[in-house]
Amino acid sequence: MGLRRWLRSACCCCPCPCLEEPARPEKEPLVRCVPDRLAEGVSAPIFISLQEWQRLNYDIYTLRQIRREVRNRWRRILEDLGFQREADSLLSVTKLSTMSDSKNTRKAREMLLKLAEETSIFPASWELSERYLLIVDRLIALDAAEDFFKIASQMYPKKPGVPCLVDGQRKVHYLPFPSP
Repeated sequence: MGLRRWLRSACCCCPCPCLEEPARPEKEPLVRCVPDRLAEGVSAPIFISLQEWQRLNYDIYTLRQIRREVRNRWRRILEDLGFQREADSLLSVTKLSTMSDSKNTRKAREMLLKLAEETSIFPASWELSERYLLIVDRLIALDAAEDFFKIASQMYPKKPGVPCLVDGQRKVHYLPFPSP
């Protein structure tokens, strides 16, 4: 209980203006902090218009959709490798996740860059995150990284419709366009 409430309850007969609650405005202004500006050292809230707010929400929604699509691509490949039950746990990365072996770090980084350069598993403007580095490290520990790359390059070639040979085939097989 605050001091004002206690004084008001103790002395309810006194109409002292200093004990009254401060008046609140009917409507408070819409205050939103833009994370980019906070990172630049601006600590005060920034007022943004409704149009800017809608655009920011759309950008966040679009980014989430892209992340979901990339995650689904990885899940499909893991399931094709036989990790139906383990796919979600392999894709799960938290703050406490660590690399399994420090000597696999370089190999995992090379494999991730190879995936980004030679397949379309990631969108063109995608910045590689540490999340997928940890996942590739797990695949290396399971000795499934090379197989993952083979399937990824078959399912998501760099350019849709580019001919590639599927294991055991002698003639060229054209892959369909990847799902949007």
